[in-house]
Amino acid sequence: MTRQELVAQIRKKKSFLCVGLDPDLEKMPACVKAEDDPIFAFNKQIIDATLPYAVAYKPNTAFYEAYGLKGMSALQKTVRYLQGKNVLTIADAKRGDIGNTSSRYARAFLADEGDFGFDAMTVAPYMGSDSVSPFFEIPGKWVVLLALTSNPGSADFQTAEGCRPFLYQRVLEVSRAWGHEGNLMYVVGATKADMLKEVRRIAPRHFLLVPGVGAQGGSLEEVCRNGFVEGEAGLIINASRSILYASSGADFAQAAAGQALALQKQMSVYV
Repeated sequence: MTRQELVAQIRKKKSFLCVGLDPDLEKMPACVKAEDDPIFAFNKQIIDATLPYAVAYKPNTAFYEAYGLKGMSALQKTVRYLQGKNVLTIADAKRGDIGNTSSRYARAFLADEGDFGFDAMTVAPYMGSDSVSPFFEIPGKWVVLLALTSNPGSADFQTAEGCRPFLYQRVLEVSRAWGHEGNLMYVVGATKADMLKEVRRIAPRHFLLVPGVGAQGGSLEEVCRNGFVEGEAGLIINASRSILYASSGADFAQAAAGQALALQKQMSVYV
């Protein structure tokens, strides 16, 4: 999905919602657990219910890897089910290693001839440009670089006192030369909304993938006030648990749709 195609979907749906597909068998309703492939059955119903309101889907690969081959098979089925639905697919894998290893990670998740063929992938920039550049070598794909995350421990390095510019600022400033606004996004946590003005000073038009709205306590209004790009949104707001587990009963898909619709209504004010 190109930047133009993503913006077109945002305008069409009046939404910049991303649904995080992080399946947890312990939280799924009994009716799904009885399926032959409960993870894919769960994901499929969530996708069908939320598709009118979402422009992107982001499976966190750890939630599939934890279930071994069955989990990875469910991930493959999920991505293939999403293909052709005019949504951005993001592999939340957070990979980052030296060149040859990164090349294999990129092929594993992004290559169209592989088992998955995601549109985008989260990447850790700690090891520098040569660990990230292989992800840009697969044409037509996005790199979603970790910049400013929501977890409390992010202050250990990303915003450590006594270190100026902050590490996240350095990541943004240096990495802009690695890609462009059509193939490079950044992860910026919603709980860091007060820092979004500084993020936008450095990266005024890059899309930002923003987790943390909903269960983690981030404010959609604050994120939009500080990070929205007029005419394009420039934001992809991820919600996972608040949508996936809105109900633990047989009505889980309808409950998920209700949560997604509520977020879409809030977003429609800005688009």
